[in-house]
Amino acid sequence: MRSKRSSFFKGERFIIFGGTIIFTMEKTIQTLEELGAEATNFVNALAPSPRGATLVTLSGELGAGKTAFTKAVASTLGVEEIVNSPTFVLEKIYLLPRKHWGETPKFARLIHIDAYRLEKGSDLGPLGFDELMQDSSNLILLEWPEKVAEALPTPSKQISLVALPDGSRIISYD
Repeated sequence: MRSKRSSFFKGERFIIFGGTIIFTMEKTIQTLEELGAEATNFVNALAPSPRGATLVTLSGELGAGKTAFTKAVASTLGVEEIVNSPTFVLEKIYLLPRKHWGETPKFARLIHIDAYRLEKGSDLGPLGFDELMQDSSNLILLEWPEKVAEALPTPSKQISLVALPDGSRIISYD
């Protein structure tokens, strides 16, 4: 008979920080369809931040699936326009439908920021980042957070993606 404690921690990564256990969830994704389903599950479970925008950071090497995940999140939220990486324009703002599948949405805007070409946190200023962070109706997905880490508040969620040689991906949530 397995103890409840061992099954509780089975398959979970966790960190003990200041006496607090912080769990990290990790999944292997085989296909883009699975990534889409994972993004849908993520959006459905995501609660808006009670103070300001909901910031989600997306980390991973080039080709890891950060933009593919963002496209799937946008689709789940009802964005009908084409969602591409904002690598050159740095930021794209999508207005979300007032009703999606008969429900009032959690967010009014999806803001997709790609910080790959930024050199420091202060480069977020011209994008209006501080103002965007003040609005609790904003969901901000920010790729390459390590490029601007010194300017970021603590994110609501941190997502890491790793592309494997077989084409699958590992997605981790902190």
